[in-house]
Amino acid sequence: MKATIDEAACIGCGLCASDCPEVFAMKGEKAAVIATPVPAGKEDSCKNTASSCPVSCIKCE
Repeated sequence: MKATIDEAACIGCGLCASDCPEVFAMKGEKAAVIATPVPAGKEDSCKNTASSCPVSCIKCE
């Protein structure tokens, strides 16, 4: 599974980095993917984080 973030749409709320720190981190004022592919066992967490994003800029596919 691969996680992506639309950086132009990201508002930098930090929710993804706190919900799934194995995959996401804050880089300055925007979120970034730090694990490609998503680590085994973290797929559901990645999907839940994507669905929780307030601007829907995360995809976990």
